[in-house]
Amino acid sequence: MRFAILGTGVVGKTMATRLAGLGHDVMVGTRDTQVTLSRTDPDQYGNPPFSAWQQEHPEVKLETFGDAAAHGEMVLNATAGAVSLEALEQAGEENLNSKILIDISNPLDFSKGMPPTLWVSNTDSLGEQIQRRFPEARVVKTLHTMNAYLMVDPTQLAGGS
Repeated sequence: MRFAILGTGVVGKTMATRLAGLGHDVMVGTRDTQVTLSRTDPDQYGNPPFSAWQQEHPEVKLETFGDAAAHGEMVLNATAGAVSLEALEQAGEENLNSKILIDISNPLDFSKGMPPTLWVSNTDSLGEQIQRRFPEARVVKTLHTMNAYLMVDPTQLAGGS
């Protein structure tokens, strides 16, 4: 299956690694490929930049949000929740219509430090906002309450098999 993963952070890279490892055709989307590839510093968690990760995963292609979404039969939103709607706009409504859009983003607000709060909750959700904005996409909100490494390998849970 062809997957588009929107987002080049730890969640996007973790999902891309697992899906490509399962034999899927994976394309990661970003705002600007040249900017993404030019980064040389580790991320806030100490992980290597995307370009170093991609050297280890040459089977995963990097394109713009729009090109990735057009490529994917299924689209996975792994962008930061605060920019998810903007990233999906850049992906293009025509590239999302009729596709399953798996949303694993979180609307986290770090403006008051740690721990973060949610900038949308109780009376609305980011998943609902995405569905309202892209009514022809088939939005599935899932996996957003667990670590990315657990998303791809649930056997990491104590007693898992």
